[in-house]
Amino acid sequence: MAYQCFDVTISDRIAHIVLNRPEKRNNMIRAFWEELPRIIEDIDANSRARVIVISSTGPHFTSGIDTGMFSDNSITPGDDAARTARLQHGARFYDSVQRMQRTFTALEQCRIPVLAAIQGGCIGGGVDLITACDMRYASEDAFITVYEINIGMTADVGTFPRLVKLIPEGIVRELAYTGRRMPAKEAQACGLVNRVFADQASMLTEVMAIAREIAARAPLAVYGCKRMINYARDHSTADGLDYIGIWNASMLQGEEIQEAISANRDQRAGEFVELPVMRK
Repeated sequence: MAYQCFDVTISDRIAHIVLNRPEKRNNMIRAFWEELPRIIEDIDANSRARVIVISSTGPHFTSGIDTGMFSDNSITPGDDAARTARLQHGARFYDSVQRMQRTFTALEQCRIPVLAAIQGGCIGGGVDLITACDMRYASEDAFITVYEINIGMTADVGTFPRLVKLIPEGIVRELAYTGRRMPAKEAQACGLVNRVFADQASMLTEVMAIAREIAARAPLAVYGCKRMINYARDHSTADGLDYIGIWNASMLQGEEIQEAISANRDQRAGEFVELPVMRK
């Protein structure tokens, strides 16, 4: 299927989603918010891959939300439509924000790991995107910026709820209040990105190698790890311990364990069952 904002390929059980509008700095137009969750949900629900890699094209990963989305030139000031739009503005804006939030929540909630490979600027909404991914990798020229403060906004699509759980709160506040750029090396030092590479080409080579390593593991076990990590992040230690006990009581598969042990011993690829196709 052809998309306006993305190229999608699936090979060796790895889905590679590429932002494909470098001439526009991969800004997030209306189609972006519709296409990304559709792509993620299709890959996940139909078990088309075991890992997802998101990368980009051109000098910047993404310049963030297309601010043109917030304008409506179809309304003439003073008419009834203008009055209705004025009165409905808050409710409509809230609905739009929730829809955009769900776009990135799809990355977090899908059953398989999502890896982000970042080059150049990761600006505004780009931070929302990468913080919803499982792991983040960057080229040396990469930087992130919570840019919304520079245009008089408070970031609202997912930056703060996720970023504050990834790096120290004081650093989040500094980025949010100043809008400054955080270079790749600093992002690695504070734990926001896993590794930094010399350039985009070497980054993609290494990220794909990591994706292949994940794809070689038992999908049911990887799914369980993702669920447990997300749950533990958002709950108490006691709740997390209880949940993993309940999860494994119903999901632990002896045959998969034996196959993993045998595959490791024989130095061969494991023959694991795929995640089930999800019911619509």
